[in-house]
Formats: sequence, C-alpha cells, structure tokens
Amino acid sequence: MRLSRRALLAAATAATSLPAASPAAAAPHRAPLRTGFERLAADGYALLDGRPVGIVTNPTGVTRDVRHVVDVMHADGRVNLVAVFGPEHGFRGTAQAGGSEGRYDDPATGLPVYDTYLKSGQPLADVFTASGVDTVVFDIQDVGARFYTYIWTLYDCMEAAALAGKRFVVLDRPNPVTGRAALGPVLHKEFATFVGRQPVAQAHGMTVAELARLFNGEFLTAPVELETVTMTGWRRSWFYDACGLPWVPPSPNMPTPDTALVYSGTCLLEGTNLSEGRGTTRPFELLGADGVDGGWAAAVNELGLPGVRFREAYFAPAFSKYQGKTVGGVQVHVHDRAVFDPVRTGIALLVTAKRVFDGFAWRSDGWIDKLTGSARVRTLIDAGADTDEVVADWQAELAAFRRTRRHYLLYE
Repeated sequence: MRLSRRALLAAATAATSLPAASPAAAAPHRAPLRTGFERLAADGYALLDGRPVGIVTNPTGVTRDVRHVVDVMHADGRVNLVAVFGPEHGFRGTAQAGGSEGRYDDPATGLPVYDTYLKSGQPLADVFTASGVDTVVFDIQDVGARFYTYIWTLYDCMEAAALAGKRFVVLDRPNPVTGRAALGPVLHKEFATFVGRQPVAQAHGMTVAELARLFNGEFLTAPVELETVTMTGWRRSWFYDACGLPWVPPSPNMPTPDTALVYSGTCLLEGTNLSEGRGTTRPFELLGADGVDGGWAAAVNELGLPGVRFREAYFAPAFSKYQGKTVGGVQVHVHDRAVFDPVRTGIALLVTAKRVFDGFAWRSDGWIDKLTGSARVRTLIDAGADTDEVVADWQAELAAFRRTRRHYLLYE
C-alpha cells in the first residue's frame, strides 16, 4: 500500500485540540489513562460546541464508574444530544451475532435510537439527515481484529457522514490486545464484506481513532470532517488489564479480555464445520467438533507455538454449532501473552485440524475467505501447506500495510 495524498489530510487531523500523551506522561502511577470521552467531558464538551449531536455507541461506551456515556451526556446541559445510533447487537446490547435492536425510543432517556446495522452509503446518510444531527460521535470499544464489525460500522458511518455533510468525532479507547504490531493477512478488495471493507491486516494493532485516520486518509472517496479525541496515559504495549478501566463485553461472545486475546486467530474456526465455542462460557477458547479426540491437542502442541498450550477438552454448546451435543476438541491456554501470536495460532489450529480430523470441512458459503480476506489461506491449507508456509505467504502485503499504518498512529 502507498501513502496517498489523503495522508496529508490525516496528518492535519492528527493534532486536534486534545493531543495524545507524551511518553513521560504515560507511566500509570503518574498519569492514569483517560479515555477520549473522559477528556471530552473534562473539557466541558467544548468540541461539540452545543451543536445537535448523535452518538454511535453500545454497552461499552461507559465511564470508569460504569455509567453509560449516553446517560451522562443526556443529563448534562452542556450537551445537545438528540439521537443514538446502534450497531450490530444494538445500543443496549440485547441482540446476538447477526442481529440488532431496530428503531425505538430509549426508555432511560427518551432519545430516539436508530439502527445502523447493515446500513451504509446513502441509506445510512439518510438516517443521519433524518435524525437532525450536526455532529456524529463514535464511542465503542474495539477488540483489535479486522473481522470484528464495529470498525466497519465506524467506516460506514464516516462515509455516510461525509455524504450527509456531518462532522465526525471519534472518542478513543484502548486496543485491548496492545497496539504493538499488525499481524496476519491483509484483505483483498474483491473479498470485501461487512467483516472487512478495506485492505487492513487481520490483527491491525490500532485504536479506533487511528483506524479512523487511516480510513479517512486512504480509503474514503470523500473524506469526512474528522476530529479525534485521543487518550492520555496509554502505552502501545499495554494489555487491557493495565489500563485501569472496567471491561464491558463488546458483544455477547466477547465476555473477557482473554477472549479478545485469542479472537483474531481462533475466530477462523468460524469458517469451518468446527465449533468456535459459541454457546459456551469460553467462546473462541474452546474449539471442537463431533468426532474430534485428543489427537488434535497433541498435534498442535507438537508445534511448540510461542506462549500457548492446548488442552484436550470436551464441551456441549448451549447454542450455535453442535447445540446440546458433547463434542471433542481443545481449550486454548495462553501462558505468555507477550510472545503469543494469535493469527499464527489460528492458522496452526486449522492446519492440524484438517490433518487429524477426517470430518473437517470448510463452510460452504466461503466464510473462511471472507475472514482471512482472500482465498489464499484456504487454498494453501488444502494443498497441504504447513503453518510456516501459510504465514510466509502474506508477509509482503503485511509489510506494505505496516508501512502505511505508521503514518496514522497517534501514540508512542
């Protein structure tokens, strides 16, 4: 990927009125992390300037004392909050994967809640216009994986805001699995879907504000008027438990930061006939299928993957694949997250599962290609490639993405 002319625009939006923390201010005992919302509120919401505001958010949009930002802003006379926009799973988070809450009035605030799920382009721009907002604010906790749909809600809302002539403000939150590096294959445009609109690495290693800058600088045909409210006190090397913030599940099958740690790799099992652990208390950590035995755990442990071990496991999902049926498989145990590579681990699980499980099959809808961003992973595994060969295949495109990514990072 090249640095486009829009990078100049992104550079201009990097330095907002609320700049990022310096390295000296990042030590936890000197300057506790403050989210974008906390900084916006501390500044008296001056950036919103009394304009009619709508916010794209979900249950993760909370303060550190777990009040929802919508409730806080609605009760503050300095904010003219007139609408809420709900993504997949809904504003209050009542819907399962592939669902949303529809259009309703929020019982707690009386605010109109508009559904953005699976809306994009002019239809979504029309929603923003009908809501009467001047400024669209985004505040959702991401988990660091390209196929987690909230970042594409961000992208679609930015594009729609540009079409509707609305200003767009992103309130930043930590990447819970660190912002150290981008990992995995980069999406090929012909495989673009709602689990990947643009050429981004499978584990992007960015915050939502950084992604917004990337989208505006590289991908949007008409850039939006963008403001980013950065965090202070965040370090790229931090996992979520170093941030001092409460964890609210961003979706029903993302119950803990441990889930997010493995998700960018083990979600690939979703593209097969194996269970990815939905319907268990350990989604994306428990993986298996009817007919799998201890041979899978033994095979993947033999690879000596850094930072992770695999336990033979048996479980009965309460819903989703193999609902109510006891299946065999593995539980993923990360013992050294500093060296753990979730994407390589996900590939190793696919390679070994195909080798030891006679019943292994890809989903017939091509979902694995949508998750990995091309047909390359599937075709290489089908051809008998090992983990190293599959991982080697995407290194050139990953290096190009990393070069572009550097221009949009906001933190040391």
